[in-house]
Amino acid sequence: MSTSASPASAAAQHRLIALVMCLFFAFGFCTVLVDTLVPKLKGLFSLSYTEVMLTQFCFFGAYLVVSIPASAVVARIGYLQTVVIGLGLMATGCLLFTPAAAAGVYPGFLGALFVLASGVTMVQVAANPLAVSAGDPAKAHSRLTLAQAFNSLATTVGPFFGAMLILSDQAPPDPARLTPAALAIARTAEAQAVKMPFQLIAAVVLVLAAVCWIVRRWSPPVTGTGPSATTGVAHLYRRPRLMLGALSIFLYVGAEVSIGSALASFLMQPSTLHLATRAAGTMVAYYWGLAMVGRFIGSYALRVGNPALILSAAACGAGLLATTAGVSAGTVAGYALIAVGFCNSIMFPTIFALATEGLSVEDEPKASGIISASIFGGAVVPVLTGFVADHASLAVALAVPVVCYVWIAVYGLLTRESAVVSPG
Repeated sequence: MSTSASPASAAAQHRLIALVMCLFFAFGFCTVLVDTLVPKLKGLFSLSYTEVMLTQFCFFGAYLVVSIPASAVVARIGYLQTVVIGLGLMATGCLLFTPAAAAGVYPGFLGALFVLASGVTMVQVAANPLAVSAGDPAKAHSRLTLAQAFNSLATTVGPFFGAMLILSDQAPPDPARLTPAALAIARTAEAQAVKMPFQLIAAVVLVLAAVCWIVRRWSPPVTGTGPSATTGVAHLYRRPRLMLGALSIFLYVGAEVSIGSALASFLMQPSTLHLATRAAGTMVAYYWGLAMVGRFIGSYALRVGNPALILSAAACGAGLLATTAGVSAGTVAGYALIAVGFCNSIMFPTIFALATEGLSVEDEPKASGIISASIFGGAVVPVLTGFVADHASLAVALAVPVVCYVWIAVYGLLTRESAVVSPG
């Protein structure tokens, strides 16, 4: 008997995959705007590197708080229903930038980022296993990498959008030259640039939420009748492959976010490209754009090669490029750090798929919650990178993501024997 899908079911899968691509684009666009906010808020509130990296701490801290509860919500009400809730939270977070800008205080922005990130987390916890389950299991690596390519398309477009509407080459308010009252007024006026971009995003996200609610029955079921359907996640913590994969996600996201957050400041230094603020913010798009290119290429490469070995090769390349940026100067340093984006391209989807291989359909959303909680690395590693930059330099601080890439290369080697290679 043939096991191929009927035309109707194949068409439904294709529509579902297309919707998943839109979801990856949406949360990727929101996430990358945090990189644009870093130089804006650093100048606006006269922050140190450690202080400004609290933006990433609040954003990615939501993954630690929300991921496990979100996986329980997925298991209870379904993939797309959870996505609708997540998109609603994303819209709420975007709208909270309006009162934060009106108040002109840094903690207001941090609070809005946390709410926005809570929604992004819920969407991602649901979207990752949905991308894996929406088709042939043997092509899960490739399909998830393709979804991540659309995420990268968003992170490529986002910095241009953010640089144009949020960043300015005008000198930020100087606390040494203004009275406290004048400084507060100046900061409130400068903060207004943040309002409109996030209001526009909120409107688009709400439309996407409405679409997901209308087609919520498209998604496959996430629970079954097996024993794991009624058990918690404790048994998953005893799976070394999954837990080491979660550690790899922690370090990968931390490294990627550290470089993305520091990149504009790095390119503004006289020792590298010496760019103006807006130009440096725009260059961040190339970092994410190379990740997009790499994911489209990787979507094919992962069909014909061993995913674990490709992961190791990519991690080695990223570590070498980041090291080159740290020990050199001028255009070599600047463009080497931008090129790390290409090597980052296949890491998240490949680690995710390697870590969850062999799990039952009932355990997939729970494992997705564990892995998504590990995205908390995007909160911890950037703060550590900022701390090193404050006490040494940005060049020296690049050693932090390099160490992260070393472990990811090791994880690829540890899983190389059991990695599933698609027949093409």
